[in-house]
Amino acid sequence: MYCEFFGFSEKPFTITPNPQFIYLSEHHREAFAHLLYGIDSHAGFIAMTGEVGTGKTTVLRTLLTQLDPEKYCSALIFNPCRSGEQLLANICREFGVNPEERNGFGYLDALNNFLLEQHEAGRTVVLVVDEAQNLTPDVLEQVRLISNLETERDKLIQIVLSGQPELDTVLQRHDLRQLNQRITVRCRLAPMDMRDTAEYIRHRLKVTGCRIPSLFSVGAVRRIYRFSRGVPRLVNVVCEQALVMAWTQENSSVTPAIASRVIAGIRHSSGHRNVWQRIHGWLWAGR
Repeated sequence: MYCEFFGFSEKPFTITPNPQFIYLSEHHREAFAHLLYGIDSHAGFIAMTGEVGTGKTTVLRTLLTQLDPEKYCSALIFNPCRSGEQLLANICREFGVNPEERNGFGYLDALNNFLLEQHEAGRTVVLVVDEAQNLTPDVLEQVRLISNLETERDKLIQIVLSGQPELDTVLQRHDLRQLNQRITVRCRLAPMDMRDTAEYIRHRLKVTGCRIPSLFSVGAVRRIYRFSRGVPRLVNVVCEQALVMAWTQENSSVTPAIASRVIAGIRHSSGHRNVWQRIHGWLWAGR
């Protein structure tokens, strides 16, 4: 495979959210800082939104790996929950809480006891809910009720809601106004600019042990940026195919011509459909 040809230890441009490859662009650093501030200041509710493929899940997973387990207790809820009770069951499972009764009241009571124990031990409990735009209003209301678990001075749990821009629309619903008003820290993860896109590509190559200077030419990077608009997952899709093409041609670099051929191939395969609709469809399927 091309990894041996280019001397990679592994594929540099997979689309799975791997914290090993995290590159904090200017926008990513800003979002990361907002998340840390919200958690450490015990804001209660924090919301992060961003378009498909901008790196939300990678930022969240990296955040959780950097929280000291002696000071923080964290959990990530990824799969959408169909009911408030299912959400409570998932939260208890992720935190290792075993309720005496397997119902809404039992889950909430056990969770409250767990939060009090963690608070007494001096730990901050962090709950991250990814793809929150897919939660129904009833489930989001249950999230708000969980935030009511508190002492006289502090919130017992810090909740991060992460999702696509549609999450903002959902939170604007009249019946969710109490939840929306409680979100005191908000951030939006925007795509990278040209400079960060070039650094992003170099960073991922470096992580895999690449020793070829300028493997992606300046012209190739410009074409990739114009096509991807700085969306990391789209950058990965094009770079992966460009490396495969360079390998098959036994070319030691990704030239502007190779990048253009890959991009043209993706556009051509879209047929009469809008290329962004098709690519976003691919990315959503592979999320």
